[in-house]
Amino acid sequence: MKKADLPESIRSTVAAGTVIPAHPLALDIDRQFNERHQRALTRYHLNAGAGGVAIGVHSTQFEIRDPAFGLFEKVLSIGSETVDQYVRDNGREIVKVAGVCGRTEQAVSEAAFVRDTGYHAGLLSLAAFKDDDDNTLIAHCHRVAEEIPIVGFYLQPAAGGRLLGYEFWRRFAEIDNVIAVKMAPFNRYQTLDVIRGVCEAGRDDIALYTGNDDNIIIDLLTTYRIATTNGTVERRIVGGLLGHWAVWTQPVVEQFEEIRAARESGAAIDPKWLVLANQVTDANAVLFDAANNFRGCLSGINEVLRRQGLVQTTACLSENEQLSPGQAGEIDRIYRSYPHLTDDDFVRANLDNWLSG
Repeated sequence: MKKADLPESIRSTVAAGTVIPAHPLALDIDRQFNERHQRALTRYHLNAGAGGVAIGVHSTQFEIRDPAFGLFEKVLSIGSETVDQYVRDNGREIVKVAGVCGRTEQAVSEAAFVRDTGYHAGLLSLAAFKDDDDNTLIAHCHRVAEEIPIVGFYLQPAAGGRLLGYEFWRRFAEIDNVIAVKMAPFNRYQTLDVIRGVCEAGRDDIALYTGNDDNIIIDLLTTYRIATTNGTVERRIVGGLLGHWAVWTQPVVEQFEEIRAARESGAAIDPKWLVLANQVTDANAVLFDAANNFRGCLSGINEVLRRQGLVQTTACLSENEQLSPGQAGEIDRIYRSYPHLTDDDFVRANLDNWLSG
C-alpha cells in the first residue's frame, strides 16, 4: 500500500494533526487477555474524541509478539474490528496505526499483516537494530515502506529505543511512503534532529507528531523555523501519538482542539498554557515513573484505567512490569492536584455501554 492509496479523509487527518492514544493491553486478574475490556478501551478513546488509535505499540506491550502469549494478531485484529464498528455507527473516520517491530523479516511480516487487517500505517520501531549503521537502518525502512505507509519512531533509549542522528532522519525523510514521524526521545536536542532532517529533505508532506510525553503542550505550541539549503522552513508539531493520552483522554481532546484554535489564530500564547504544560509534565512523571527510569510506566497507565474500571488489573504480561513503591500514592497526588486533567465522570457515565457494546 502506498500513501496515495490511503482514503483522503485519513491522509488529511494525519496531515492536519490529531489525538492518537497509544493503546494499552487489557488483562484479567489471572494475567490473561481480556477481550471485553480491550474493546471497551478502544471505545473509550474514540468516544472521548480521539482521531486515531495506535495498537501493538509500547503501551500495548511488546510481549504480545512473544510466542508464549501469541497475542499480536488477535489484539491487532480486535482493535481494527472495534474501530471499524465505531466508524460504521458514527460516520467519523479514524486513523488506525499499528506498531511494527523486529528485524526486517519480522517487520515485513507484521507490516503485511496489519495492512491486510485494515491499518492505515505502521509505526516503525528500530529497537531491534541496536548497533547497526544508518545504511542498514535505511535499507530496512525502505523495505517495510514497500508494504505499508510508515510513521517514523524515535523511541527514547530508556524505553528500549536507540539514538538516531540528524543524518539518519534526513535520509529517512526521503523515503516516499513515509507519512509522519513520532518524536519520542524525551530530549529537545534529539527532537530538533528529527525536525531538521525532515525540513532539509524538503518533505512538507510528512506530519510531525509529538511522542515526548514529558513536553506535550510546549511541543504543540511551538513553531520551528529551520534554515535549510533551500531556504528557511517553518514547521509545527501538528498532533500527538502518546502513551500519556491513553488515560484521561476526554480533557486531552478538549485541550488539543483549544490549542489548535489558538495556534491558528496567530494570537499571542496565553500564559495559561505554560501553567498547564507543567501540570501535564508533572502528571506524566508520575504515570510514567520517571523517578525510577520509567520502570513503572505501563503499570502507571494501567493503574489509572483500573481505578476507572476500564481494565481489571495493573498487571502486565511481564511480571517485571509493576508499579514502583510509592507510585500509587503519587497518582493520588495528581488526582488531588489536577482534577481538571481527569475524566472519571465521563468514564463512569459511559463505562457500562463500552463494556457491553
